[in-house]
Amino acid sequence: MSAAWDVLYTNVHLATMVEGYGELRCGAVAVKDGRIAWLGAADDAAAAGAAAAVHDCGGHWLTPGLIDCHTHIVHAGNRSDEFEARLNGASYEDISKAGGGIMSTVRATRAASDEELYAQSLPRIASLLAEGVTTLEIKSGYGLTLESEAKMLRVARRVGELLPVNVATTFLGAHAVPPEFAGRADDYVDAVCAMMPVLAEQGLVDAVDAFCECIGFNLEQTARVFRTAAALGLPVKLHAEQLSDMRGAELVAHYGGLSADHLERLSAEGIAAMKQGGTVAVLLPGAYYFLRDTVPPPVAELRAAGVPMAVATDNNPGTSPMTSLLLAMNMVCTLWRLTPLEALAGCTVHAARALGRQDEIGTLEVGKRADFALWDIARPADLSYSFGYNPCRGVVNGGVWRLPQAALAGYAFR
Repeated sequence: MSAAWDVLYTNVHLATMVEGYGELRCGAVAVKDGRIAWLGAADDAAAAGAAAAVHDCGGHWLTPGLIDCHTHIVHAGNRSDEFEARLNGASYEDISKAGGGIMSTVRATRAASDEELYAQSLPRIASLLAEGVTTLEIKSGYGLTLESEAKMLRVARRVGELLPVNVATTFLGAHAVPPEFAGRADDYVDAVCAMMPVLAEQGLVDAVDAFCECIGFNLEQTARVFRTAAALGLPVKLHAEQLSDMRGAELVAHYGGLSADHLERLSAEGIAAMKQGGTVAVLLPGAYYFLRDTVPPPVAELRAAGVPMAVATDNNPGTSPMTSLLLAMNMVCTLWRLTPLEALAGCTVHAARALGRQDEIGTLEVGKRADFALWDIARPADLSYSFGYNPCRGVVNGGVWRLPQAALAGYAFR
């Protein structure tokens, strides 16, 4: 019999994430041309087809590859000095007046070459890939000029080309008002809207984001960004309701947005709008923890309304320098009372939807990309239960097997 499949992964328990965990014990998965060609009970594999290679998974658990759907992971510089200063009594205003805050990262990112920016980002990315992450969203937003925003997005694209991970790029030009536009936020929004078609023409943008907040951009300024994105056919998402209720969730839902992210101050009206608009709630426990916030997002209300909840690291140098999606899963359970099932769904099926890629990734189903993570665990809930321990034993990206710790082997910038 000629081989119908490229490889068969067998002797494995499957958490397909279709209808709950979608558990299938003693299962097998067949891969052909980088996609799932068959899955089922291991005993049925021989009758279903033949494989050119067979991989024994040692009785471990196989889940969809994890998806970190909100990161600012490509950036230059370090802000641990500000972390220390705050703990020694300095205020955010003090730090800002001394040249710190987001503008510190903007200066470092603007000054870095493509190669330097890539090299500084690699260790952070490696940590996520070692934990079974197979898809990563990367935002711009620390350049705030056309040249520097393009540089960030080029590096993000190179990450996806050179490393064993799928990358979704997001243009976040409306992240902050740069010094050269001080006091002229509306003019800077004009500049952001002018950047968008240029970056889209270069193939650098998969989605558009903005920071709609009392210290960011107001509702009308954000709407202008969204109107420009819509005219270019680009989906939108939004940093919304983290520090105050600006009604940003309602706005992004009105535009059929992929996601509204943070959401600690989300209102009932925002929840209803997100449900109607099909907008995913992306929960970011790292920033909540790092900033010592005391107002949790309305998880029970989102659950009751049937709004899908994704979970992400929000990796960034100022408010969430976290490079562990497993830790984020534990945090949403311990801090906000998500269940382990909800946490894992938040890093797989719902995270895929937050990127608009639910037809490609997020569950183990025939026809989807063969993106898997293999875990040495007793049950899927273990992924949220423990922290500080990485049980990942193997990763498959587009049907290609790798060891977790080998994520960066031979992947120099070129």
